[in-house]
Amino acid sequence: MRLCFCVMLLSAFAIQAQEPQTKRVYVEVTSAKSGQEVFQSYCATCHGTAGKGDGPVASALKKAPADLTRLAQRNNGKFPAAHVAEILRNVDQPAHGSNVMPVWGPLLLSVSHNQGEFELRINNIVTYIGSLQAK
Repeated sequence: MRLCFCVMLLSAFAIQAQEPQTKRVYVEVTSAKSGQEVFQSYCATCHGTAGKGDGPVASALKKAPADLTRLAQRNNGKFPAAHVAEILRNVDQPAHGSNVMPVWGPLLLSVSHNQGEFELRINNIVTYIGSLQAK
């Protein structure tokens, strides 16, 4: 009986350990000049360092993060820069239709000193995501 309880208890810990957990953290300021740095700081945890949707917290999300390297491919070969920028600027609703995805507009604005720096961040992230497109 004691062995059975220990096995059940260990099984419960093993199952609990396998469940992905996410941790909310504050947004830290990065340089607006580097789209790659901004992407790695704010986007890579979900979308992965290469933008393929395989970031370290991706498995904890109910909806898989988009593979950002395929945006042009899914848009008849043209990278939808204006659409990506609009998603990032969005202030009214969660991006991608999910409340798990942060509303980046206010967050990026909060780490920017002014509207010009905010726009620089957006443009540099979009340019960097454009550079990740699969050939």
